[in-house]
Amino acid sequence: MSISPLRAHQPASSSGPRILIYSHDTFGLGHIRRCRAIANRLATSFHDPSIVIISGSPVIGSFEFGDGIDYVRVPGVVKLPDGTYSTSSLSLDLEETVRIREAIIMATARGLRPDILIVDKEPTGFRDELVQTLQFLKEAGTRIVLGLRDVLDEPAVIVPEWQRKGALAALERFYDEIWVYGLPQIHAPLEAFDLSPAAVRRIVYTGYIPRELPPRPQPARYPKLTREPFVLVTTGGGGDGEELIDWVISAYEADPSIPLGALVVFGPFIPRARRMAFIERIAGLPRMDAITFDTKIEHLMHRSEGVIAMGGYNTFCEILSFDKRALIVPRRTPRLEQTIRAERAAELGLVSMLDGAMLEPGARRDPAMMGLAIRALAEQPLPSKSFPKGLLDGLDRIEAATHALMTQTRIAAPRDAVFA
Repeated sequence: MSISPLRAHQPASSSGPRILIYSHDTFGLGHIRRCRAIANRLATSFHDPSIVIISGSPVIGSFEFGDGIDYVRVPGVVKLPDGTYSTSSLSLDLEETVRIREAIIMATARGLRPDILIVDKEPTGFRDELVQTLQFLKEAGTRIVLGLRDVLDEPAVIVPEWQRKGALAALERFYDEIWVYGLPQIHAPLEAFDLSPAAVRRIVYTGYIPRELPPRPQPARYPKLTREPFVLVTTGGGGDGEELIDWVISAYEADPSIPLGALVVFGPFIPRARRMAFIERIAGLPRMDAITFDTKIEHLMHRSEGVIAMGGYNTFCEILSFDKRALIVPRRTPRLEQTIRAERAAELGLVSMLDGAMLEPGARRDPAMMGLAIRALAEQPLPSKSFPKGLLDGLDRIEAATHALMTQTRIAAPRDAVFA
């Protein structure tokens, strides 16, 4: 558990907007990268803002944030292969860890006194850790927003899951707006739910969240392979991408004449033993290389000829933003989120796709099939040839919606009174 130091140049009090962003972060990099993109845009959109991100990500300190942004890290939790959860570092049981997280979240809300709370994906937080804070902030007059990625899961899974968690009741009770970071032409994640007409009116489709090249204060030392045309192989955090990496390596082992080189970015969560085994195989392949992790992977994607990925939300946004040809191999477990997104994107001509069933443990993956798909990647139309209107308007619409909420908040009582 750590709380980052406050930036020295921030004044003791600020008349600018105060925004709290909650990200439960039980796995991977997607949630924190999405919250970071939103925070960085909002920090440049207001005068003298104070934006705090609450996160359980163990790597949040590796990312750069704009002025006016800080973070509070709560104790981490991880999702195990059987679907249960455990603490990631502490020698405490899960219930104790959740109580600590809950207390930190409430203390942060009381201390910051936010005008707006933006909650990422989980309406009640991890194991209901957000409910008391939602109740407190609602009574205090804070405007509360739920931000959802474009796809949650198949209806047969997500509807009973949300009912069991009390997420639908929380959505109806606490949330002033629901921002869907996508377009209904690709997927409508709340369509399967029996929402009240009032809740339906609160839904705002923002479009996808675009990515820009982050600043690089010093020249990057990329592998020599990147000086020539190459494909970028990325599985996000890497905790569930071993099978895709294995399939790509096997393609180059079977066919060393594949014209495009391939750079693998493992991600910080791939097991060390597995990573070392992959590195040993890659060392014998002249058309492949690998690096462990790059917090500014956007630069590598921008330089690449194309991308091979599993198609998580953030990678999909990057592919669209940098207009890169992409081969998506979506995982099918524990959720169908990536598969639903990839199938629809392929139908629209935004990406090409291989069956994610090949990523299941024990599946027999044909190296020649992957090799042919990599060869075909260079001939694919660019995604921009098939862009629906407003596809990448996400940050513009989030900024506009936030400004609109700021005009509505705390009209009845001053901040110091409601948080006394």
